[in-house]
Amino acid sequence: MELKNAVCIVTGSASGIGAASAIMLAGRGARVVVNYSKSGAAARATLEACEAAGAKLGGEALLVKADVAQDADCRRLAQSALDKWGRIDALVNNAGTTKFANHADLDALSAEDFQRIYSVNVVGGYQMVRACAPAMKQGGRGAVVNVSSIAGKNGLGSSIAYAASKGALNTLTMSLARVLGPEIRVNAVCPGMVDTKWLREGYGPRYAAIEARYRQGTPLGRPGTPEEVAAVIVWLIEGADLITGETIMVDSGMHMGLIPPKL
Repeated sequence: MELKNAVCIVTGSASGIGAASAIMLAGRGARVVVNYSKSGAAARATLEACEAAGAKLGGEALLVKADVAQDADCRRLAQSALDKWGRIDALVNNAGTTKFANHADLDALSAEDFQRIYSVNVVGGYQMVRACAPAMKQGGRGAVVNVSSIAGKNGLGSSIAYAASKGALNTLTMSLARVLGPEIRVNAVCPGMVDTKWLREGYGPRYAAIEARYRQGTPLGRPGTPEEVAAVIVWLIEGADLITGETIMVDSGMHMGLIPPKL
């Protein structure tokens, strides 16, 4: 897909992987919708970064507050892109939430915790695709990238509810890829540990120990950066025209299991 003048919606793009993806897309000349639900100041900073990145190629950016757990907000978010530019070419479902909880403590999560996490991480992604698919179909092409997690493959991560939701998102990716082709491709990226403010704050004092284990236990020996994950997301939109229904591990090799000890 040619990204210059393409219209791309990136949910949850106030910071982290979402912000890096929005800025990278803008830098290739895309027209980008920056979305947030709570972090207005950070989202405005992302908007300004997108405008700066796309200045030389004529890229534009739009800021829209919306909660993807609400179907009406999803439809309004999609309509905002259509109202301004008349089309939608790509969607990055990056908005996500969790509750940091010890997996061994089965009382750490309530039904309400599960429902909120699923409403954003799974239902929100579904609703956004539903809101954008007609415009993509009408345009004759479209690309969706769901930001999942290695937690959906190995059952680890910030909580059981989070891991389960990302497993569901991986299945959703395949289901949507089957029914939306040939016009629309649907893929997912599964990051491992990514050095973000969100993760550092979530794990708090435990972050250093978790990072150390990650460095020791993965073949590439380090966490990723938001920009490294964003590069894969952008490639799936721009350069992977024959790929759909795929989940790509972006995790320093964590999905292979612990590396053997060096003799």
